[in-house]
Amino acid sequence: MPYISHEEQQRITRLCVRSALLFMQYGGESAVVVDLTKRLGLALGVGGVECALSFNAITLTTLYNGRCITTARNTVHQGINVSILVQIQQIVLHAEATRKTENLVQEIENRLDAIDRSAYPNLPMSLAVGLSCASFAYLNDGGLLVACITLVAGFCAMRTRVFLSAHHFNPFVVVIITAFVATLLGALAYFLELGHNADIAVAASVLLLVPGFPIINALSDILKGYINMGVGRWMFATMLTLSACVGIVIALILLQIPHWGLE
Repeated sequence: MPYISHEEQQRITRLCVRSALLFMQYGGESAVVVDLTKRLGLALGVGGVECALSFNAITLTTLYNGRCITTARNTVHQGINVSILVQIQQIVLHAEATRKTENLVQEIENRLDAIDRSAYPNLPMSLAVGLSCASFAYLNDGGLLVACITLVAGFCAMRTRVFLSAHHFNPFVVVIITAFVATLLGALAYFLELGHNADIAVAASVLLLVPGFPIINALSDILKGYINMGVGRWMFATMLTLSACVGIVIALILLQIPHWGLE
């Protein structure tokens, strides 16, 4: 194994914590974050990597010949992006498959800089979300007209969510406003008396706010021993759910829908 200077160990530490931050920010599982970080550090030539995670921070230490460098970084949730997670895994696999060379650290740094952060276009994504909500309404005997209303409500709600998220609103405020818009538009099927079971549109139009991925990650973290991370993610998902309920209730009170017991 070639000798690693203090400056190069610092670069490796920055690369390891950078990959861990990206994986955390875009919804990666805690066990995978720690595993990939250790594998990347070993592939780049250090003797070991220790990584401690909390809900909003990462503490990472690289070890080499009795010398250690420790750094801590804050992390901010950026939403789920599986494409970025896959790209980071591919970078780690490339580092493991490549023999340690003088240019490997620079190559990994360049590949991290070149990660494609693009997401699906807003309009097709919102349309797909609206279609999924409409399908649920139709499968629950909502009828074609109710499904169409649900499609419009889900589409507009997703557009609202993307717009507010792009302008860096608080995620809980985003969910409240999105749930309000979805319920407001979904209730049109009830007020216009379109088809039977029109109230299904109200329930189906807010399905896009169900925090399924965070809850799955939270349970996985708890079961694999990352209790702090699991509890933090579980509370975040719970607050998202409560925020959606707040938006729905505000809309129902404002509309005074009798069927829901609000007169």
